[in-house]
Amino acid sequence: MIRIYILIVVLLCAVGVSASDPEEVHATNDTSLVHYKVESQVSFSDGKTPLWLNANKYGLSSLASTNGYLRASVVRSLQADSLRKWSLGYGLDIVGATHYTTHAFVQQAYVQLRWLQGVLTLGSKEYPMEMKNNRLSSGSQTLGINARPVPQLRLALPDYWNIPFTHGCLQLKGHVAWGMLTDANWQQSFTQGVQKHGKDILYHSKAAYLRLGSGKATAPFSVELGLEMATLFGGNLCLGMEDGTLKYQQMGTGLKAFWNSFVPGGADPGEGQYENVEGNHLGSWLIRLNYNTDQWYCGLYGDHFFEDHSGMFLLDYNGYDGGENYLQKKDDRYYMYKLKDMMLGLEVRHKKGRWFRSLVLEYLYTKYQSGPFNHDHTANIPDHLAGIDDYYNHSLYPGWQHWGQVMGNPLYRSPIYNDDGSIYVKNNRFAAVHLGLEGAPATQWRYRMLATWQEGLGTYDEPYTKKHHTMSVMVEADYHIMPGWLLRGAYGMDFGHILGSNAGFQFTLCRSGVFQARKKGKKL
Repeated sequence: MIRIYILIVVLLCAVGVSASDPEEVHATNDTSLVHYKVESQVSFSDGKTPLWLNANKYGLSSLASTNGYLRASVVRSLQADSLRKWSLGYGLDIVGATHYTTHAFVQQAYVQLRWLQGVLTLGSKEYPMEMKNNRLSSGSQTLGINARPVPQLRLALPDYWNIPFTHGCLQLKGHVAWGMLTDANWQQSFTQGVQKHGKDILYHSKAAYLRLGSGKATAPFSVELGLEMATLFGGNLCLGMEDGTLKYQQMGTGLKAFWNSFVPGGADPGEGQYENVEGNHLGSWLIRLNYNTDQWYCGLYGDHFFEDHSGMFLLDYNGYDGGENYLQKKDDRYYMYKLKDMMLGLEVRHKKGRWFRSLVLEYLYTKYQSGPFNHDHTANIPDHLAGIDDYYNHSLYPGWQHWGQVMGNPLYRSPIYNDDGSIYVKNNRFAAVHLGLEGAPATQWRYRMLATWQEGLGTYDEPYTKKHHTMSVMVEADYHIMPGWLLRGAYGMDFGHILGSNAGFQFTLCRSGVFQARKKGKKL
């Protein structure tokens, strides 16, 4: 491992002398501007890699006690043509790794085309979380940064756009995308082909965000509202039958299936008399209140996760007949659910601070899940309470995960932790308190600290015999050795029953800069 790390450092040095440092380039609209980054990382742990050395890294992580990677990327940002009506961008990000789920893979590969403020992207790209601090938050519950990117075709309005005739007080942004998961071989290997898994599973996501107020220091107050929704559909699923055998089921992949992923409807094959919508649908309602000045920023936010209409609208039809007619609607009667499950957060930033730059405090509660009662009405029980939502899991699909990592908040215990070969989130009912803190005491130095306490109950179907607790902490420091060079060191720990007892170090060395076409008579 030491020899590999020395080789990586030599490669970084070789690349470093062949391009300009970022500080040497001042033309932000030069069409030849291409950024590069070469990065190496090694982790050493007693037990598994601790949570905050593993989570929220776009799936670029491993639980193995010793692991590492060498990563190289080139990116042409859309900002290179920011003064034009259109712009072209692209990125290629490749990884060679040891003790990962795969030894070599493409983390990102995409092309982008912008026309005015709309952006069309084709390929696999890392997208940041919306309305949350990407360095300090525990993570979004729907569209998070914990799993590998999904290759997709994505049409987006990435920045807030002023809605006409609102005098700049109302802005809108969002996206719609379709793609396909790439972990079919991993699912087959992880389950050894004897438990539920799938291949060629299709992916859909969409989101809309509305902001009231400009968000500028001259008008410090603003409110943001958001809706994020996602769907897994299609593909070929390997399902467990009641007699213990496995059955392959081809799911819908036609135009109707794509439409049902966009507007929930239809039904999956094999659901029987209790047909739901086609695919695995989920999402979040988001809200954020902002106060922004030249020196301080303060934000309060909420993220309410839902798996179906009982969680999305907190209301469900409950007027079915009984006996032989139990599937027929009879009365004008509804059941209202409680608003219990929620992420609540506070973010404070001191824009001119040194030791203290940003703080995030979050509380998560997911124990309710529309209640523990029967999911569907029967001939003998006409009440339709539709509880036991089983967050991130699904009766047919492997659940809201990619390459073993949940695609939302990593406090939902990812399937990659399972030692029984099941692609199943085994702890989705929990309460947690999370703290994130960062600062920059000197020009070359920056630090970050994360600490999370969690109390878990397991799931409704497979509850823990008693409450389990876990504490996860991380301390990280960045040092800019010289222009374009970054050295990062981190120490993390887990102790408790949910993730086990783990402790480890992680070291990262990064070289970044800009490739720029040379012009005669001019120095870069």
